[in-house]
Amino acid sequence: MEETSAQKPNRRELLIAGGVSIAAAGLGAGYLASSASASTTAGSAHTPTPTIPTPTSKLCLPLSKETIEGPYYLDYDKYRSDITEHKPGVPLLLRIRIVDSENCRPLRNKAVDIWHCDALGIYSSYEKSSSGDGPGFPTAFPTAFPTDAPTGFPTAFPTGGPGGGMHAEPDSSTTYFRGFQMTDRNGWVTFRSAFPGWYIGRAIHIHVKVHVNGVFRHGAYLGGNDCHTGQLYFPENLIEAVSALRPYSTNTKPRTTNAQDMLYTGDTAADGMLSVQYDRRHVARGISASITLGVDPDAVHDGQDWPGGPFPPFPTAPPGTPTPTPSPSPGS
Repeated sequence: MEETSAQKPNRRELLIAGGVSIAAAGLGAGYLASSASASTTAGSAHTPTPTIPTPTSKLCLPLSKETIEGPYYLDYDKYRSDITEHKPGVPLLLRIRIVDSENCRPLRNKAVDIWHCDALGIYSSYEKSSSGDGPGFPTAFPTAFPTDAPTGFPTAFPTGGPGGGMHAEPDSSTTYFRGFQMTDRNGWVTFRSAFPGWYIGRAIHIHVKVHVNGVFRHGAYLGGNDCHTGQLYFPENLIEAVSALRPYSTNTKPRTTNAQDMLYTGDTAADGMLSVQYDRRHVARGISASITLGVDPDAVHDGQDWPGGPFPPFPTAPPGTPTPTPSPSPGS
């Protein structure tokens, strides 16, 4: 079935087709996805793909950690493997495998949705807000208490507003670096993209969602729910190598490292750390990245989960801090 796309967002209706693979011809052998048994060549950098236990093994994968979907998720009908739309950047071949974390069986015919920013930190459909020209959303939470007014300390998020995912309305009709694929019989999907850039307050990352319990009808994946919302990360040594290349080197925004990121939790596959392979001498030729995500296919996640809980923890007020007295309401 041919890949199709539509510009109009349609929540939870994802186009479906099976047996699609991506051609990596012309990108060289170093651009092909790696496996656990792959050997490295001189001058190449390789992080082995973790071996997946067989369904009969007593050991299996930990659940991949949930996180927020962020403000720039859109459920566009963009069934495709190549999501670049001719945007510049270091070629990235991304392979994601979805398995049941309880028994390690691959999950077949599930929709895997990804989206990420371009080399300069701009998201499609949100050029104004993600570039700083629009109202935007905060990208980080404060790490210390203010030293002046107002007094008192918050103990919870305010009610109302956009919530943990802080979803924003799109300000353009562009769709680059967005798309989904259906998992094959072994649970794999493959995307052709470009290495993402960065913006203030966040480490370089790729968003991912896994949609389940939908119905295939007339070439569309209808209904269902999300059993996983996560974010994928790259090793710092690779990020440093790519950052020195154009167009990434023209990005003047300060870069947040993995260790500084407010959502990054570690360097395992469960934390979203990708296994990568590339030639250190010729990084610009392309990068292959892969990961296996262990999910609970019966779970329901709405994209508002912070790692470790529904919201980030609030700091504790310093000892001796007076409890603020509520101001009288108007007319009282």
